[in-house]
Amino acid sequence: MDIKAAVTHAQNEDFALESVQLAEPQSDEVRIRIVATGVCHTDAVARDLGIAPFPIVLGHEGAGVVEKVGDNVTDLASGDHVVLSFAHCGKCENCLTGHPTVCSVFNDLNFGGAMEDGTHRLCQHGTQLATFFGQSSFGTHAVVQARNAVKVDPEVDLALLGPLGCGIQTGAGTVLNRLKPDFGSSIVIYGCGAVGLSAIMAARIVGCRHIIAVDVHDSRLKLAEELGATHSFNGKNVDVVEEVKTLTEGGSHYAVETTGVPQVVRQSLHALRPLGQCAIVGVTPEVTLDVHNDLMAEGKSMIGVIEGDSVPRVFIPQLVAYYKAGQFPFDKLVEFYDFDDINQAFEDSKQGKTVKPILRIGK
Repeated sequence: MDIKAAVTHAQNEDFALESVQLAEPQSDEVRIRIVATGVCHTDAVARDLGIAPFPIVLGHEGAGVVEKVGDNVTDLASGDHVVLSFAHCGKCENCLTGHPTVCSVFNDLNFGGAMEDGTHRLCQHGTQLATFFGQSSFGTHAVVQARNAVKVDPEVDLALLGPLGCGIQTGAGTVLNRLKPDFGSSIVIYGCGAVGLSAIMAARIVGCRHIIAVDVHDSRLKLAEELGATHSFNGKNVDVVEEVKTLTEGGSHYAVETTGVPQVVRQSLHALRPLGQCAIVGVTPEVTLDVHNDLMAEGKSMIGVIEGDSVPRVFIPQLVAYYKAGQFPFDKLVEFYDFDDINQAFEDSKQGKTVKPILRIGK
């Protein structure tokens, strides 16, 4: 079928809304009518750094309605509301033990450009278009592997839910699924974008005593406090390590580092107390550490966390339930854009004007 999609033809090019062809779903796949999709930094990285093949249709925080199911799909039906999340094989040891975020073929399935069977579902003028994260949600429709579609509560505005499939899941899941802070403990969130602010809301759900937000933009720190941060520090104005250690009487128990800035990574470690744990979720370049003084001598831990170590079909409905209960107000991060304004949405995200843009694509 013919659909409209935002095609990226080459590295660093703007998105172009064009007509492309979408193949029918295979026996274990579903076709989704996309209602809305989040704009994520990972899409910008793929466009600008070329981590996936071109030409490609990006987008990986899609939300929509099931239109057609393959012959072997039994757990989804036409009309279901779904959020699309990352691709995973469902068969490797990590998938089978509840860690699909580190699926043994995660990179191939999400960044390799093809579906699980090695074929493509998108083409234009006879040229195959690469798929991103098994979904390519920057289009009016998408074909996805059924296991990557998460059925959600139809009472909640579907246009709002796409970012739960990646960015918001990453922040909240890092706290709730991986760090699992003790009640009354202290946590510092470095970077108050969508991922960091989601971590702050999760820390409030857990009942952390000190929830400390660190950023260089006062507007984001103000929003962090509205969402549950008990304290906030502007890293341009204060010695963050000193402030954290003073406030927490020796350093934080936990930290979530979302910025990917080497200096901030070291800062997050230095501000931990002995036996403290830091989760790295930002795309981070090479960092120089003094392993003895920064980690080993005080028994600290630094771990990498992908997609919040989540099982999407379990975790995303939980986040929706928290939202309905008023405990996870992620709608405060969102600003909607028309699909035609996709390039403006990316620019506003880059400049920090919008925390989490969402593109309205269909109804």
